[in-house]
Amino acid sequence: MLLAIDIGNTNITLGVFQGKELLGKFRMTTKQPRTSDEYGITLRELLRNQDMDPEEIDAVIIASVVPDIMHSFGSAIIKYFGHKPIVVSAGIRTGIRVATENPRQTGPDRIVDAVAAYKLYGGPIIVVDFGTATTYDLVEPDGTFGVGVTAPGIRTSARALWGGAAMLPEIEIRKPETILAKDTVCSMQAGLVYGYIGQTEYIIRKLKEESGYMDAKVVATGGLGNIIVKETDSIDYYDSDLTLKGLQLIYEKNKKSR
Repeated sequence: MLLAIDIGNTNITLGVFQGKELLGKFRMTTKQPRTSDEYGITLRELLRNQDMDPEEIDAVIIASVVPDIMHSFGSAIIKYFGHKPIVVSAGIRTGIRVATENPRQTGPDRIVDAVAAYKLYGGPIIVVDFGTATTYDLVEPDGTFGVGVTAPGIRTSARALWGGAAMLPEIEIRKPETILAKDTVCSMQAGLVYGYIGQTEYIIRKLKEESGYMDAKVVATGGLGNIIVKETDSIDYYDSDLTLKGLQLIYEKNKKSR
């Protein structure tokens, strides 16, 4: 079985694959400092709680946007699973061409999402990932990934709102019944959700207009993305497992060379 790991700024998402089938997934927080032993023991226990045998893991692939934890995390995989993980980085085979101005600075998560979107849904395609940051990336018909937009994530924007204004409370992020808000909480929810719907639709439209790919499909993934997807016709697909599927596809391209 393959253990696919997406290390994001907020959460670490893990998926277990048998071939192309995703058998199960689980999450742990990223920001809590851990030793390699703590990572290793936690990962094995999470697998057991999903009725999976850690000893059946025969390969591991990782995409990480948090370099600070990679030494401890990589050591945990080697020590507790007995495998050196494939790490998504410059030079790895992906099946798409990264043509950004500096490919080495392009987030591994964005590359993985682009791979999955292009392989599963075809091109041209726009990939929207609603995470700590919300990213909008365009993959051209020939598999070239060269342009992208980065915006604050919904939760990041919310924290800035109540963190920077003393009289605004911390709120649940959800769509209110109406935009005609009559209280503080609903007014904040309306601004966050409807504002994000407007941002999403505008950026997608501008990407299509300026690229000329007016027929580009749009796939969304990540966090609170399902809230936005339900409220707009600009997004064609929502795939919560897009990043994990991309990791599995990249593993298949690289396993024969190991």
